[in-house]
Amino acid sequence: MHMYTDTLFGGNGIVGAQVPVGAGIAFAHSYKEDGKVCISLYGDGAANQGQIFEAFNLAALFKSPCMFTCENNHYGMGTSDVRAAANPHYYTRGDAVPGIKMDGMNVLAVRDFTKAVTDWMRAGNGPVVAEVETYRYYGHSMSDPGTSYRTRDEVQEVRKTKDPITQLKSFLLEGELATNEELKEIEKECRQTVDEAVDFARTSPELEVHEMYNTIYTDMDGVRIRGADATTYGIHSP
Repeated sequence: MHMYTDTLFGGNGIVGAQVPVGAGIAFAHSYKEDGKVCISLYGDGAANQGQIFEAFNLAALFKSPCMFTCENNHYGMGTSDVRAAANPHYYTRGDAVPGIKMDGMNVLAVRDFTKAVTDWMRAGNGPVVAEVETYRYYGHSMSDPGTSYRTRDEVQEVRKTKDPITQLKSFLLEGELATNEELKEIEKECRQTVDEAVDFARTSPELEVHEMYNTIYTDMDGVRIRGADATTYGIHSP
């Protein structure tokens, strides 16, 4: 949510509010004729927001190259999709916008699917509603144990049969693109990287208050930044 780059516009504190933003970005690409497209992501928990349907409609009218991508993990924040939506087939809900559904746990399918859809949009065909079926193993947040609305057996079954990393490992071995020893070494390196990051976070001292005013804006060094109330200010620094 808090990551921004020139091509990544972050998330939003309002459920589903990033979707009309994505429609606007797609319109800008179309207006500038730069050949780019926008992929706007939202979850099944946000799929019933009215602003999403407004974004579908506007994108369809202007043929904006936006891939409206519903990441359906089937439980939103804790309510199953079949209990939250009268029509849980999210890829069918675009009205005039065509939809397609795919297995989001298969990395190769995701790659081919995304290429096909973006090529289709770049050809001037307008937006697409894409439902990417996926799953989360843990709760939605720290306060969600993730087991009050599903069984532990269900979670373990998905881990066993559909885990994307395990599937990719099988693809690599079956295609003789890597050996088991090479994959074990990669996994070892990944675990080491994560362990080092966790250790750094745990052992680092807490930031001082003035750090709250740093690296917020570009070209603002030395400028006063308002704090939590009208009498508190800090100086912006890189």
